Amino acid sequence: MANSIALILKGYPRLSETFIAQEIRQLERRGLDITLISLRHPTDPHTHPIHREIEASVVYLPEYLHQEPLRVLKGLCHCMTLPGFGKSLRLWLKDLGRDCSRNRIRRFGQALVLAAELPPTISHLYAHFIHTPASVTRYGAIIKGISWSASAHAKDIWTIPQWEIQEKLQDLEWLVTCTAANSQYLKQLADNPEKVTLVYHGLDFERFDQHPQEQSDKSNDGQQQTPVELISVGRAVPKKGYDNLLNALAALPKELSWHFTHIGGGELLQALQAQAKTLGIDDRIEWLGALPQEQVIEYYRRSDLFVLASKIVDNGDRDGLPNVLMEAQSQQLCCLSTRISGIPELIEDGETGLLVEQQHEQQLTAALQQLITDPVLRQQLAGAGFQRVREQFSVSRGIDILMDKFQPQRPERDKR
Repeated sequence: MANSIALILKGYPRLSETFIAQEIRQLERRGLDITLISLRHPTDPHTHPIHREIEASVVYLPEYLHQEPLRVLKGLCHCMTLPGFGKSLRLWLKDLGRDCSRNRIRRFGQALVLAAELPPTISHLYAHFIHTPASVTRYGAIIKGISWSASAHAKDIWTIPQWEIQEKLQDLEWLVTCTAANSQYLKQLADNPEKVTLVYHGLDFERFDQHPQEQSDKSNDGQQQTPVELISVGRAVPKKGYDNLLNALAALPKELSWHFTHIGGGELLQALQAQAKTLGIDDRIEWLGALPQEQVIEYYRRSDLFVLASKIVDNGDRDGLPNVLMEAQSQQLCCLSTRISGIPELIEDGETGLLVEQQHEQQLTAALQQLITDPVLRQQLAGAGFQRVREQFSVSRGIDILMDKFQPQRPERDKR
């Protein structure tokens, strides 16, 4: 496989996908030549510092085909001359018969532009997310007659039909995914389970203080007025469980003094703010919106407890292994979360944090009360979480695996 690849993303840059930016920069530092292909233009008002370090050029495909019709037409005319066009067209028509949607039409149009404009030095395509980006990548790779691979995460795995995952797994060379739960599910769908590899995102600890401040010994059982600082970082979307968290906070004994800070944008932000007001706890909550990573880290350091009430929603969407939990642990911050997806692979309940059942608000309230009133337990869990994330979840481990997959096969290996 070539040392020059195209990495296909749904959008770039994105504040909520720091793990992808981290991976790109680490691969660049290992010598991989990358061209970024984005299906959408950026919408976030901020970027992370790591985005400024990334050297890869970015190509934006037509976000909507009607916005750049001549570009799409030019792509079609070029691709019709390529041997793989007929095969890709038949495959797309088959997919369209099972998923007759504007999105499916847009994916093929984007694939035409991708294949037509791809630099000639690129001989492999790599998609982040197995749903939309992988569809564009698959159609484009077949048109060009080149290999492709993918990385699968959370929503992209659990909200598309099994037939689509199975057929993509048949076509691609390899796939990496970020939790053991994902890996087990995908291996069951793969024609060759060895195509699927578990690769934790991990953290680049060079970007985080190696010696974060000691967590405070604040306790609040009604005997003092200094509030215990709670924090959560995540988009205000259903799978993050912020509605459940607000209900759990409202059920805490009134004499407890706490303050909750939320960092992140999202479609449910106004609804959550209204819910907090209805519950009578809005005066204890600060909504900061999306912030750059360096500011988020400062908030980790001034907080006493990180809370993320992730859950599986009706359409199957869920978190995989949220990077924010690793980030919080790297700052020696005690974490409370839920027992879903890959979260128990990071947080060992009672050892490196606390876990409760998803959507179980009574359990969440009890855990919050325990951790608010017991600073010794918070410090113990924070220290153990800090050690575990540093020892087991370094980004370099995953990059080692990815580089092995991207590196060209040596002649001696081919002879074996």
